[in-house]
Amino acid sequence: MRTTVRGTDRLAQLDVDQVRELARGWRWHARCDGYGAMTAPRQVLPGTIYLVTRRCSQRQFLLRPSKLTNQTFGYLLAIASTRFRVEVHAFCVMSNHVHLVVTDPEGRLPAFSQFLDSLVARAMNALLARWEHFWGPSSYSAVALQSQSDVVDKIAYVLANPVAAGLVRRGRMWPGSWSAPERMGAEPLEFSRPPRFFRKQGATALPERARLDLVVPRGFVSPEEFRELVSAALEVKEMTAAANLVARGRGFLGAKVALRQPPSGRPTRVEQRLGIKPRIASRDTWRRIQALGQLVEFLRDYRRAFDAWRRGSTSVVFPAGTYLMRMLHGVPCKGPG
Repeated sequence: MRTTVRGTDRLAQLDVDQVRELARGWRWHARCDGYGAMTAPRQVLPGTIYLVTRRCSQRQFLLRPSKLTNQTFGYLLAIASTRFRVEVHAFCVMSNHVHLVVTDPEGRLPAFSQFLDSLVARAMNALLARWEHFWGPSSYSAVALQSQSDVVDKIAYVLANPVAAGLVRRGRMWPGSWSAPERMGAEPLEFSRPPRFFRKQGATALPERARLDLVVPRGFVSPEEFRELVSAALEVKEMTAAANLVARGRGFLGAKVALRQPPSGRPTRVEQRLGIKPRIASRDTWRRIQALGQLVEFLRDYRRAFDAWRRGSTSVVFPAGTYLMRMLHGVPCKGPG
């Protein structure tokens, strides 16, 4: 049986500052996702596991590893995870982009991402004495993972990123923020508030310390099993990446050289543009076909509901996973399931 959820019920539980924060988040979501250009709306369903990626403006090394950069990102990720109750499974911060694997239990991923990306951008711009856009336009990506094997595969992909980029021989040798597999399901990571940019007192001051749990995704037998699966998949990806570099006659740049790169620098290789931006990922063909079919159904139902709403209908119900229209206009939506 389907239930109907109204955005106004959710908004009624929030104070003025939280409502404003949601509005900012959805303006951010619209810009990142090209909503103003009438691209397809994003379906946001509670309980979905995502691979989230964001790239720096012009691919610059604005997140080049340093003690302060690592502290700033880790602290803000911990704050955002707690505030929006998003479960973090793995992360890797490269010099010019970020990868996260997270579960969104309550369907709040856009607000989580806006909060994290906005504060990282403002804090890092302050540290670098710059004021231009920090993140690249349309660089936000959130890919829904369809199965446990897909989750393990994408976490291994995230953690092997420094190796695949030709920077270090093993992911754990990367000096930037990197979540070691043995920390998943173990004691939380602790971060202190960075000494620069952040207020120490006042109503808007963030806490002095923050804790980040690396949560084991639901469905695995035990944390030990999950860590073993991730470690094995990571080893395979690292070996494959290293072999590909050797085959192309390339070596590893090395952590010391990466640390010396200027924040204004960027890769010399030209980035492929205007490619496909997937919204789902699955190595199983039939799961992928099923997920794509469900996405097409959502887009069709959403378009019908949106057209009726624009014509003045007040009784139209939007499909499950509708987010922007529900939060900003309070339209009724079908419940998940």
